[in-house]
Amino acid sequence: MKIGYARVSTVDQDPELQITALRDARCERIFTEHASGVSHKRPELDRLFDILRAGDTFVVWRFDRLGRSVSHLVQIVEKLRSMKVELFSLTEGIDTNTPIGEAVFTIIAAFSQMERQLLSERTRAGVAAHRKNSNRWGAPSKFHNPENVELARSLLREGTLSKVKIARRIGVSTVTLYRWFPGGEADNFQPTSTYLRRQKQRAQQ
Repeated sequence: MKIGYARVSTVDQDPELQITALRDARCERIFTEHASGVSHKRPELDRLFDILRAGDTFVVWRFDRLGRSVSHLVQIVEKLRSMKVELFSLTEGIDTNTPIGEAVFTIIAAFSQMERQLLSERTRAGVAAHRKNSNRWGAPSKFHNPENVELARSLLREGTLSKVKIARRIGVSTVTLYRWFPGGEADNFQPTSTYLRRQKQRAQQ
């Protein structure tokens, strides 16, 4: 059985062009989705997969109507293969049941794998660069600002405010306050390597 799938990004868009093409391709059932290309929620696609059986042909007007990305499209094709269902794109004229169609998807899968590897490498490089320039993840500590260090030191020496109120005044947690000032003592300031590096850079400017 041929089963068609049409998708438009919004409810205002007309899927009739796709539906007509799928009917002309003799699809016995057609599922129409209204969802953006990046949406993870596709209830009509889920319903379509529920009725697919081995030997069926899954027909789309164009591949970008199906996958959110190349890698997602490859995942769908692999899932269809495991179900022994063929995929046919009317616009690209690619049929996974033919040697040429199979070869095209092998190439697509190879590029998808390369894309994932490059993304992984970029992510690792970004993490390494971040760790080199900062002592921790997230936004810089309030105590990377020397003015806040001096304010905290002054308030701790005065002793008129509790540690909780001092931390709140600076805009940090009490745990962070004690990390930078062990024991909550004004003279026990423990600067991080990032703080020292920034102070050195300021002095050189």
